[in-house]
Amino acid sequence: MGLNDTPLSQRLHIGFFGRRNAGKSSLVNAITNQQISVVSDIKGTTTDPVTKAMELLPLGPVVIIDTPGFDDQGTLGEMRVKRTKQVLNRVDAAVLVVDATEGKTQADNELIDIFKQKEIPYIVAYNKSDLPNNTDCIDGISVSALNNKNIEALKEIIANITKTDDTKHKICSDLISKNDLVVLVIPIDSSAPKGRLILPQQQTIRDILDTGAAAISVRDTELKSTLEKLGTKPSLVITDSQAFEQVSKIVPNDIPLTSFSILMARYKGFLETAVKGAAAIDKLKDGDKILISEGCTHHRQCEDIGTVKLPRLLKNYTKKNFIIETSSGNGFPEDLSPYSLVIHCGGCMLNAREVKYRMKFAIDCNVPFTNYGTAIAHMRGILKRSIFFIQ
Repeated sequence: MGLNDTPLSQRLHIGFFGRRNAGKSSLVNAITNQQISVVSDIKGTTTDPVTKAMELLPLGPVVIIDTPGFDDQGTLGEMRVKRTKQVLNRVDAAVLVVDATEGKTQADNELIDIFKQKEIPYIVAYNKSDLPNNTDCIDGISVSALNNKNIEALKEIIANITKTDDTKHKICSDLISKNDLVVLVIPIDSSAPKGRLILPQQQTIRDILDTGAAAISVRDTELKSTLEKLGTKPSLVITDSQAFEQVSKIVPNDIPLTSFSILMARYKGFLETAVKGAAAIDKLKDGDKILISEGCTHHRQCEDIGTVKLPRLLKNYTKKNFIIETSSGNGFPEDLSPYSLVIHCGGCMLNAREVKYRMKFAIDCNVPFTNYGTAIAHMRGILKRSIFFIQ
């Protein structure tokens, strides 16, 4: 997989924020050396967040996000500011663009407060430094999008504040060793995408191969015969959550078993929260409202897991009647207080920061938070087995 093929969820997300006409779009274009955003002297030219996946040296694969002015006004302006705040939930680093001829304003200071509150690393870039009467930029860097002043220096600063510990980004490679055999159970039914594997399956296979282990992919319908033919016991079996029950019956208890969804929750950093949240299923009552949320948008099939299979399993397991609501993509609710439980997908299409934001938001609202695979394993009675790696 080349840099241009790196999934969005694996890229560092860098957001550019500030007031209208501070030169955010001009600075984005200067840093990327591309005309990503429309530039104009008219305030409010950027009306929606503009997103561009690209390679930005010395960082590598990134997502650059240009946002509307944080001081926008009127009804439409409020909507634009709202979208800017949504971007703040998924950026790994922020560049606050300040008009150097005017200095920081209340809107700029409000953004800095949000950066600190959300623990977002940030740098203040005083743009338009080529113009006279510049303000003091002691707390940031003086730049000019017009004449490329300090653009390379700004890139270096962004790279330094977005450094990550790559050793934490493991899906299953720390659970296996070189030359191990791992069996991946991938059902192919009406809800499976045509001609391809979904992202968690692709990422897991790559993680296994990087370890020097072997990955064997098989449908649930051929799992039993495949295990009999292997001649050796696999070190790990990973299954799609929807096949958890039948796979658990086939795989002997002395072989470690888990699911793609549970591994993704671990990879994104919210598995322990998901396990605690799954326990809340047993306390649900008739009439409770449950949010089932997906990080991506896709065409829903007749047996879609989020809207059909999971609600059906919840009802059969609890014998209760619930109000089920769904969300997808970036449309995560701003108010979680009406819900008794949030069940989220594995979050493969979201970066770790946004998944953790959603988790923390639920916790702050005292709403239990879990994910598909963990909830399914709990209801199937095999959760303890599938989280064997938690000490």
